[in-house]
Amino acid sequence: MKSRISILLMLLLLSCSSTQLVDSWKNPDIDSYEPYKVLVVGLTSDETARLQFEEKLKQELELRGYEVVMSFDLFKTEKMNTEELDSLESQLIKSGFDTILLTKIIGVEEKITYSESYKSYNETYRKFKDEFLKHQDIYYSPNYYNAYQIYKAETSVYCICPTKDRELIWKGYINITDPQAQSIEKTVNDYVKLAVLVLEEEQLIKSLPINNQESTNLIN
Repeated sequence: MKSRISILLMLLLLSCSSTQLVDSWKNPDIDSYEPYKVLVVGLTSDETARLQFEEKLKQELELRGYEVVMSFDLFKTEKMNTEELDSLESQLIKSGFDTILLTKIIGVEEKITYSESYKSYNETYRKFKDEFLKHQDIYYSPNYYNAYQIYKAETSVYCICPTKDRELIWKGYINITDPQAQSIEKTVNDYVKLAVLVLEEEQLIKSLPINNQESTNLIN
């Protein structure tokens, strides 16, 4: 299973995706999981990104036959205490929910790379003047360094089944490369595509039927 996931993730990486799965954990007591009614939650202060993310994930899960509700339509992002969260869980269970899919940003890493012309030059210089002449543009060229950010996101799948303890089913850590350099739509599409792919391969959601795959490819 893991090798198959690796192959599929490599194919996704080659398709110029801005996202990369860096680690994941699956509950060892669960081989497969079949949600029925799912609440998707994008935990972010950016309301536009939250709405687009939840809408895209809702669309993908609905294509697979699940009933899905966005947290954007259910509650705002004000702080809640333990009693309020217990009450929310109880209300969700009464309404037939059995699964919560929660995504949040857990960190941002600053990255700097050298421009290709400098990075690819591997000759060892024997004289000071040769190396200085080659690299003195560091003083003058704003393109010598390429600075960008990697957003570290985490997606978790929780079971809130009434006959079971509230438990974590799966957790995945996904890096988003330089999201500010691209549209929110592309970042969201790349992230959801990767998250859904991994959840399919982990047998936590159903695969998309072939006829729906063709429709989705046309949309994306």
